[in-house]
Amino acid sequence: MDRENSILQNISLKPLIIWLVGVGFLTLGAQSSALAPTAAQSDTLKEIIDVIEDRHYASRRYDDGLSAQHFTAYLDALDPQRMFFEADDIAAFSQWQLTLDNAGRAGDLAPAFTIFNNFHDELKDRLTEILETLPQTLGSFDYEVEEYLEIDRSAMPWAKNEIELDERWRKRLKNQALSLLLAEKAPAEIPETLERRYQNQLKRLAQYNAQDVFQIYANTLAEQYDPHTNYFSPRRAENFDINMSLSFEGIGAILQIDDEYAKVTRLVPAGPADKQGGLRPSDLIMGVGQGETGPIEDVIGWRLDEIVDLIRGPRDTTVRLEVIPDKGKTDQRRVVPIRRNEVKLEEQAAQKEIIEFTDEEDQTHRVGVIDIPAFYIDFEAYRQGDKLYRSTTRDVKKLVEELVAEGVEGIVIDLRDNGGGSLQEANQLTGLFIEYGPTVQIRSAESRVWRDGKRRRSQYYEGPLAVMINRLSASASEIFAGAIQDYGRGIIVGEQSFGKGTVQSLVPLQEGQLKITESKFYRVSGGSTQHRGVVPDIDYPSLFDPEKIGESALDNALAWDQIAPTRFNRYNNYDTIIPTLASMHNARAANDPDYQFLQDQVEMAQDARAISALPLQQSGRIAMRDEQEALALAIENKRRLSKGLEPLATLDTDDGIAADAPIVSNEETALPQNTPLETGDDEEATPDVLLLETGKILVDSISLRPRDIVASRVAPES
Repeated sequence: MDRENSILQNISLKPLIIWLVGVGFLTLGAQSSALAPTAAQSDTLKEIIDVIEDRHYASRRYDDGLSAQHFTAYLDALDPQRMFFEADDIAAFSQWQLTLDNAGRAGDLAPAFTIFNNFHDELKDRLTEILETLPQTLGSFDYEVEEYLEIDRSAMPWAKNEIELDERWRKRLKNQALSLLLAEKAPAEIPETLERRYQNQLKRLAQYNAQDVFQIYANTLAEQYDPHTNYFSPRRAENFDINMSLSFEGIGAILQIDDEYAKVTRLVPAGPADKQGGLRPSDLIMGVGQGETGPIEDVIGWRLDEIVDLIRGPRDTTVRLEVIPDKGKTDQRRVVPIRRNEVKLEEQAAQKEIIEFTDEEDQTHRVGVIDIPAFYIDFEAYRQGDKLYRSTTRDVKKLVEELVAEGVEGIVIDLRDNGGGSLQEANQLTGLFIEYGPTVQIRSAESRVWRDGKRRRSQYYEGPLAVMINRLSASASEIFAGAIQDYGRGIIVGEQSFGKGTVQSLVPLQEGQLKITESKFYRVSGGSTQHRGVVPDIDYPSLFDPEKIGESALDNALAWDQIAPTRFNRYNNYDTIIPTLASMHNARAANDPDYQFLQDQVEMAQDARAISALPLQQSGRIAMRDEQEALALAIENKRRLSKGLEPLATLDTDDGIAADAPIVSNEETALPQNTPLETGDDEEATPDVLLLETGKILVDSISLRPRDIVASRVAPES
């Protein structure tokens, strides 16, 4: 297979099944007997251990230390929010803490199934009790009592006893009821909604089998080596396109399960969701509705494949997703309609535009922009020998020629949200901007290093260049941006990139498949793109939370390191002017209302992330909501006033603000989104302030270049 896959290998995602048995993902109901492993699963476990120890990049043995990690990870996968197991249960399970490695080599799955069956019984009993007592429990809630619910309970100690567990569940249920109440659900609908939610979980238990248990257990073992090493059961292997790439035909969204929610981790470039707007990374799907007016079905706690079935549908039909920006923020539900369609190669192709702006001396500047959503190639046409096959490099070469003919002063390559793609294309694209040389080094688990790059001298674009990246720029994007930075061929602006610098292969097993990390990317300067990504020369504010998005946010991610640099020619020494460029940028940004609007949103988002507990008192919850709404309104009006526009009274769609504004009309807290507010009035619309600023930085670099940049064709010392 190719060293990279545009979605699977270039953006690191937790496997779908990791939360398979979280509250929202387990399906409960009567089951007459405990689940037990098969002989084939025992053999497959031994095979997984052998393959990982033999081929994984980290070259690490499955020993007592890793057994302890595996033990903890398995418990966390089953009970991430500490809602089922008691401390006594954990103490009893601890007999296996240091022996899972020995059991695994013998193909012994008894520890895995014993723990799971215990968990199964606890969850079944808990949800049965909730359903039996739901009316009385809801009637007992006093929403005037001041108390709080921890949003993330994963770091809490295990409950000492049943009484502590009961209290955790009481608060959880009270929070769900209060969220629905603030979402303006009719009083009679609240118990009906919660009953359906828990009944759905009960109904699904009957679907679970030994393969599901083995999937969880084997996958938590694989992930101890790194987050991109995963086990796929036969069922998941058969559904590779859905469960592996997570690219759903119909809307172009990449999802994973997070506790009881389906979480949007990425939008497929040029897919329906990406083009139509409204859906964002980190959004959690609460419900799915069919058509323009069909009822929205609550999907909290559903299996991911069942949610997929609701989202997928006939072409040119509409699906409506009810989403919130993150856990603990369900007061901010919004409905996003998306018209289903296919993602076509031509729609993912690179696009060009020319931006114009005036400087302080009233001189007009024209800068070309090439937006590259992914590193693509039409493999089928290429294999058939079609000389007109489409690829990123071919399309960009044509666009560069057109922009040069149109007289632009320089070119910006926009790689924001580009999750990667073909390594071949990353190499060839770099070749459009350098005369000759390597673009990336790749080291195997055996420490063998090979280099890819431009092997023949040829013409290339020699003009001024800037590259834009953000937190979602990953893998192939990082290879290109890193090479441009190392060669001194252009300025890198934006955010620190994702940091996905590893290569995976698929290995067939007796049952299922293993995706295993076997190699690592290194820049020509010697540093890895793994974990650290590409650090821009000039930083922009980011609405992405680095603790939730990026390689560094993933458990067991391989560390950054470096190898010897290879020989390459450095074209410019931008280090001499970066401080001046940054100073000019900061001065301009301080007086740009749209840039300050973005900065204000970032600060608001950072403050919101610091909230660790939700009030279960209705007045306190409303006060939190109103405070967030008032702050969002103040930020918007600050921007409007600085641009000479009339201030808004409220953030309503009738006042011109789009439905993605942080307005609270529904479930948990009003917190800002991952993208700036957009207005419905063209006169008031927020421009792509970062793209415009990048053009200005590029022009600044041109003005400084004759004086401060000295071309260097000397290879670095090695």
